[in-house]
Amino acid sequence: MPAIFDATTKITKGVRTVAALSVAGALLLSLSGCTHYDTSKPGDVRKAAAAHGASGALATGAVDCRKAKCIALTFDAGPSENSPRLLDILKVEKVHATFFLLGKGHMDKHPDLVKRMAREGHELASHTWDHKILTDISDAEVRDEFKRTDDAVEKLTGKRPTLMRPPQGRTDNHVGELAKKEGLAQILWDVTTKDYKVPPSRTITERAVQHAKRDSIILLHDIYKNTVPAVPGVIDQLKAKGYTFVTVPQLLAPGKAEPGKIYKP
Repeated sequence: MPAIFDATTKITKGVRTVAALSVAGALLLSLSGCTHYDTSKPGDVRKAAAAHGASGALATGAVDCRKAKCIALTFDAGPSENSPRLLDILKVEKVHATFFLLGKGHMDKHPDLVKRMAREGHELASHTWDHKILTDISDAEVRDEFKRTDDAVEKLTGKRPTLMRPPQGRTDNHVGELAKKEGLAQILWDVTTKDYKVPPSRTITERAVQHAKRDSIILLHDIYKNTVPAVPGVIDQLKAKGYTFVTVPQLLAPGKAEPGKIYKP
């Protein structure tokens, strides 16, 4: 920073102040990202669907999140060597989650786990192919990040993803337009445990439970060693509080995620 202002030593103090504020403002904007986009809440999606006559459009035996206190567990950036244990836990607990799968080094390395996730009733979605920041790359690269992942999931499971989570949650209206062309809705979150910093499993559990509320979408990662051991506590404690675990599409039902739109509790 001092080098920036050496060139202004002969300028008046007032001008130097303006220059300093301009630099600080530019830095703040770069850090914040300054991106703008609209989001839709799960409860609003359900209400809108009901208003359009879809009030009874729930699958047989499905949880009705208009009545139940629903919550969604989501896992990013897998599958990994930790995923089998996670799937075992979810199966015992009879909980279905939403997996935002990463292509390179994950799906291509663990195709059998992708198949198992689909077979056991979990919702499979995209976290892109190579975890590139979508707001920083070209349109062609964004489309490739979407298409390669969707093609891989469809090849393994026979079903093409309809949901996507942008890496680091960084998106904007233009990314939304590109996602719409690929048939993808974007799903953000309202609860993060910051498990990417690898805190103790106990801390991950406490953060998830403390911040959860009705219609929450909880962000976790099955690639970090302390996350999976935290999951039983998250499930048990939230069940004790009356929550029912659902996938993201179930959370929105009888509404549906629309391609290009962004959903966040």
